[in-house]
Amino acid sequence: MKHYSSVIIGHITVDQNIDYQDNEIIIPGGAVVYSSASAYGLGHNVLAITRVAKNDQDRLAAFTIPKENLICIDSEKSTDMYNHYLTADKERRICVCKSKGTPFSEKDIPDDITADIYHFAGLVYGDFSNDMIKAMSKRGKVAVDVQTCLRHVNDEDNGSMYFEDWKDKMEMLPYIYYLKTDAAEAEIMTGLKDRYEAAKLLYSWGSKEVVITHNTEVIAYDGNQIYACPIKSRNLSGRTGRGDTTFAAYINERLTHNIKDSLLYATATVSLKMETPGPFKGTRKDVEAYIDEFYKDEK
Repeated sequence: MKHYSSVIIGHITVDQNIDYQDNEIIIPGGAVVYSSASAYGLGHNVLAITRVAKNDQDRLAAFTIPKENLICIDSEKSTDMYNHYLTADKERRICVCKSKGTPFSEKDIPDDITADIYHFAGLVYGDFSNDMIKAMSKRGKVAVDVQTCLRHVNDEDNGSMYFEDWKDKMEMLPYIYYLKTDAAEAEIMTGLKDRYEAAKLLYSWGSKEVVITHNTEVIAYDGNQIYACPIKSRNLSGRTGRGDTTFAAYINERLTHNIKDSLLYATATVSLKMETPGPFKGTRKDVEAYIDEFYKDEK
């Protein structure tokens, strides 16, 4: 029986990213890639489970984790994404799902493994069922990035994507230990523009720890205190994967550290990562050096 700090489940993609000046970068992506990279870079033993079509196996090279820490399941189609960022801060974008992979199910999680956390790193609504989330909550703490609960694909409009509230949130949030949103997603779920108040409301609906990312900071709330840590990236060339990098770093750090320290490491990791396109490829020592240089006031 193999044990992992977290099992991260989600589709790998190829992202076609176009910035506000119409510069194009085509790069492998997906929450499972960015999440596993940051957790592994900080020294955590993680397992990634993904799906990809047989003729797209080459995209698995984007993972930074050891091959033995990766399970790839055949999919009829791979997931492919198009992102057009409309502003320099990359907070506004047009997203299109050009191809959608086969959803995951409980049987995709091997019986001969255990984990402290089961991290649902999906891309669109339908990647996971409610029953799968409930089932994994019996095996460990469940972590969910609500992107996979709010972001819908309009198959009748060439895969354009739109956000709408999670109709099952009141039923499902009590099964989720760690919940991650960005500020816009938190507003969709709660109707509140104030992300601090949104975090408190999401907690009151059942999640045990709420993490909300913003272009200026990351906050975490555990029902007792709001913690905040500023993002200090010197450029945004690696903006894609911000939330995934942050969330995986945070929840894996939380297994052995308090909220303040976990948030510091997660925010420093994503600040460093966002200075370079692609998943985080640094080490814990790199993050600690970044903290020493830019986060002395936060320690």
